[in-house]
Amino acid sequence: MPNRSTRSSFLLAIGLLAPLAGCGGGSGSASTAPRPSALTSAVPALAKAPAKAGELVFKGQASPADHGPVTLDGTYLVRFEQIAPEDPKLDFSGQTPFTAELQRSVGDESGAVKLFETATATGRRTVKLHGRYVLDVSYGDFPYAVRFTPRR
Repeated sequence: MPNRSTRSSFLLAIGLLAPLAGCGGGSGSASTAPRPSALTSAVPALAKAPAKAGELVFKGQASPADHGPVTLDGTYLVRFEQIAPEDPKLDFSGQTPFTAELQRSVGDESGAVKLFETATATGRRTVKLHGRYVLDVSYGDFPYAVRFTPRR
């Protein structure tokens, strides 16, 4: 039978090593540990092409998010795209609607220009804008991009 000192040392060693052992898939398990992937920095195709003269491109991983301020003067084709990297064939119709608007300043909804509020993968509209704006993406659970292209 081990003496009291040996037993105390053994129990102390177990107590110190137990947190390192983990149980069922903790960060110490190579097979289930989360690993960095393209999912954490997914970029929609709409944001991959370089911006042409006068274009503005904004991207984010989720909402809420604010981009800008930027000065806009003229007519713009505004497009958005959202992607689900973990499920490229996802039909967004059952998801939270992607919601974005232009505000004069962060949180100022008076006089805001609604751009999108739709549960789809993509959208587009043409708007005439004059002034300084912040792009407010208030809802959207997936990586997204919004591109403003000036119309001549």
